[in-house]
Amino acid sequence: MSLRFARRAASEMLERGVSAIRFKPSAKSDIEKAITRDDIRKLITDGSIYPLPEKHNISANSKIMRKKREEGRRRGLGRRKGTLKARTGSRWEKKVRSQRIMLRKLREMQKLDNKSFHRFYKLIKGNAFADKASLLLHLRDEGIKISDEEVAKISESMKAMYK
Repeated sequence: MSLRFARRAASEMLERGVSAIRFKPSAKSDIEKAITRDDIRKLITDGSIYPLPEKHNISANSKIMRKKREEGRRRGLGRRKGTLKARTGSRWEKKVRSQRIMLRKLREMQKLDNKSFHRFYKLIKGNAFADKASLLLHLRDEGIKISDEEVAKISESMKAMYK
């Protein structure tokens, strides 16, 4: 076919612009004979068709600024937008996720039936418990027998999950 088809097909395969595709001068006759995309793929693996290296235009000023920020400069109060809570992410999400994991583990250990699981799940969603300890306290008040060893086992498995 033509070099135009080869250039276009190669740019799609290499996910680069048409102008970034180059041909080796010695392989032009092979490239002209290439009819299918499989032929173009073979030429790419041979190295007859290759893309130019990507350009990463970074100004000298931005390099300097990035280096200063890495050192801790330019991060003062005047730079900040949003409250501390907005900048650090949601503590509520972290709390709720850990409580839900604990509830799920207790159900897997068959300490909770589905009905009580769903009830406590809704309470967690409604922010009824300050932390996992208060959730455990409420569970024990409900008459669910959970030993300290089981709690330790659950916390160990949770730590293993996040590593």
